[in-house]
Amino acid sequence: MAKIKKDSHKILYRKYSSNLKYVMMVFAVFIITLFLPKQPRFRYEFEKGKQWMNKDLISPFPFAILKTTPQVKGDKKDALRNVLPIYQLDSEVSTSALGKYENEFDIKWKSAQLDEKDKIAFKKEGYKILQNIYAKGIIGLNIKHQGTSKNYDFSLIINNKTEQKNTQDVFTAENALNYFKEHFKSNNQVIVDLVVNLAEDHIIPNIVFDERLTQVVQENTVNNVSTTKGMVQKGELIIAKGEFVDDDIYQKLESYKATYDEQTKTIGSRSLVYLGQVILVGFILAILMAFLLLFRKDIFNDNRQLSLILMVTSGMLLALTWALKMNLVNLYYIPFCVVPIIIRILFDTRLALYMHMLVILIAGFFVPNSFEFVFYQVTAGMVAIFSIKNFVKRERFLVSALYILLSYLVTFVGIALLREGSFSAIDWLNFVPFVFSVLLSLLAYPLIYVFERIFGITSDVALIELTNTNNKLLRELGYKAPGTFQHSMQVANLAEAAIFKIGGNSVLVRAGALYHDIGKMENPQYFIENQNTAQSPHDKLPYEQSAQIIIQHVHKGIEILRKNQMPETIIDFIRTHHGNTRVDYFYQSFLKNSPEKFVDENIFRYPGPIPFSKETGVLMLADSVEAASRSLKNPDAQNINDLVERIISYKLEQNQLDNCDLTLKDIETIKLIFKTMLMSIYHVRIDYQQV
Repeated sequence: MAKIKKDSHKILYRKYSSNLKYVMMVFAVFIITLFLPKQPRFRYEFEKGKQWMNKDLISPFPFAILKTTPQVKGDKKDALRNVLPIYQLDSEVSTSALGKYENEFDIKWKSAQLDEKDKIAFKKEGYKILQNIYAKGIIGLNIKHQGTSKNYDFSLIINNKTEQKNTQDVFTAENALNYFKEHFKSNNQVIVDLVVNLAEDHIIPNIVFDERLTQVVQENTVNNVSTTKGMVQKGELIIAKGEFVDDDIYQKLESYKATYDEQTKTIGSRSLVYLGQVILVGFILAILMAFLLLFRKDIFNDNRQLSLILMVTSGMLLALTWALKMNLVNLYYIPFCVVPIIIRILFDTRLALYMHMLVILIAGFFVPNSFEFVFYQVTAGMVAIFSIKNFVKRERFLVSALYILLSYLVTFVGIALLREGSFSAIDWLNFVPFVFSVLLSLLAYPLIYVFERIFGITSDVALIELTNTNNKLLRELGYKAPGTFQHSMQVANLAEAAIFKIGGNSVLVRAGALYHDIGKMENPQYFIENQNTAQSPHDKLPYEQSAQIIIQHVHKGIEILRKNQMPETIIDFIRTHHGNTRVDYFYQSFLKNSPEKFVDENIFRYPGPIPFSKETGVLMLADSVEAASRSLKNPDAQNINDLVERIISYKLEQNQLDNCDLTLKDIETIKLIFKTMLMSIYHVRIDYQQV
């Protein structure tokens, strides 16, 4: 039985890696479209105050005209205003109060030592007055029902029958006591005081507010308020071509759209809607793949980077799908600017803008007011990309957030004025979702760190951290090979200034320059910038061996950086900073001193490859020019000028710049910057009299 090789999965991956990207694309299309709403989309876009540019719109079915939200709220307020508070007549209160009155009357009369023969008459008289009071009813007034007037109408339920009354029609506790005082008569003031005080203790409201029942009635009344106002019949003209969308027509269109959406939930073919979504999303992602194939083959051929792009795209569209499923109040809460920020920092400006456009185009099919939505998001995304073009400080994120917020504000005000024609009519609460969206866009910062770790991509943020001279490797280089460290710093300054002027990633070229000679830490004494004595260790070695020691610093540098898990983009600078040139000093020395021997030129030649980007090309030139400038005995303007011209011309003759996209104009600019900076380094004074 054949055994499965341990690395068989790696072999399979290498064999089918070119096809994996298409599998990822199909999977992304499936994920994006799986959760999108599966119903036909309303075909018309309209705005209040705008002209209807479509053909005459005839209603294909009857529908009710919906009231606006303010109208419904106003009707509900009016309905609530007409709902009277409901009170219940509690007969048990009067029965209990009258019973207690009778029981306590005898005790109070006896305690007052009054004549027993008068007790029955006065007791009956007081009882009858109290009975009349309770028969009419005693209400407990409620302050929230009074409003501006002390008296108010209410509904009174007696034996499950409702009567409308006013508080003037019944007693309050105060009025009931006054009524008792007026009708209870006696010549004996002691008897009057005793009976009145006893009656006061037993005057208790028997008409009680029923809060629960009132609330139920109010809720039913509100729920029964009609949300429509009239009908549009089948075949009726809704709006004619060229007509302006006023308030009434706008409400008809909104009502037509709402009815259409409801009907298509049941009559539309979900499978055909899904097919349409797959076609559109698949077409958009196919355009993306074509863009990468034509303009960014490095990303197209790297499945990790491609999977990151598809993940970011799918994630943002899934967030939109979630918002649609949850009926989010406003879709502008979603931070669509996260996509261009992440792609810009991890890749480049062109890809970020392209990706943002694709995401917004897909989202535009599923949001209301598509044109307005696309205008908001495209302008904000462009501002987000441009605001982080030179990302060298972390606070740039906050600056970018402020620019995005300002972009939303300008667009919001412009659209509001276009629609309303008045500053006073702008509803500033509608701007709140944009503020939350900008705050959520700050989540891009931790996401960038996560994506860097997972997908092995180096962003400008990571490069800035690598250029810190307190980094472990740079501190070790400064300690073991101080001359090389100073050389690397000068090369970094030259290369950074040049790439900034001609256009390129200045942070990347600086990081590459600081680490390009890191391999010299292994044998620093064999490199002239680290030698403190007149005698060189190369004096005792054959020329071939010396050349190999010099060449080995490239291999050693690659090993050191990979051991420390440094990005491959930095390692590329080590591999290319000498290209495939010869170690000419030892090569020419060998030819001079051993003319009779056969020479294998490859022994004296760096392994390459030659530079393949602007950044690596500029670093090669800066490295060679800075190293050669140290040998100048008289670093005046003429010598520096001749040195720079000679070094760069030699690199061109050796075809070292063939694979990097440096133009002749770029090279002239680089020469000028190198000359200017070297003159400044060596304190060369310009003779202004000759200028």
